[in-house]
Amino acid sequence: MSSIGSVYGQALYDLAKEEGCDTRILEQMSALDESFTQEPEYIRLLCAANLSKEERCGILDDGFRGKLEPHLLNFMKLLTEKGYMRHFSQCRRAYRSLYHADRGILEVKAVTAVSLTEDQTQRLSRKLSVLTGKQILLTNVLDPGVLGGIRLDYDGICVDDTIRHRLDSLRNLLSSTVL
Repeated sequence: MSSIGSVYGQALYDLAKEEGCDTRILEQMSALDESFTQEPEYIRLLCAANLSKEERCGILDDGFRGKLEPHLLNFMKLLTEKGYMRHFSQCRRAYRSLYHADRGILEVKAVTAVSLTEDQTQRLSRKLSVLTGKQILLTNVLDPGVLGGIRLDYDGICVDDTIRHRLDSLRNLLSSTVL
């Protein structure tokens, strides 16, 4: 994550938390980030050097005034004025991390070859919650390359119990064995 994303995301989170609109802003940032991912031309427009800062901020006003939390709209205008709007996704990630840390929420990515069932997802979430003492926000990512088993990625930790990992470990062991 860029330092711009961290600094600006932290600043917005601190303000939103103080004003009591942190949940609403997170929801709106997430929706905007998804929209910007689908329409990257909008971000390019807000970064266009051939438009004045006033024109670029006017585009934001025309599109979002009355539809977004005022603090978020002003935040987007600030990013636009500074030429940092391309860092919006990083700002959202920093904001979300701070939001989750304050609420004891741990994001966990479960990588599997096939989708987890609802029962498996609930049992895994409960077990991880007991182990970590946090509320678990579990996302299942499919990767047929793991062949089977599960890999959990969370909080900078990777717990890999996939068949692919076991085969790689066995291959390494056999290649270093002297006969």
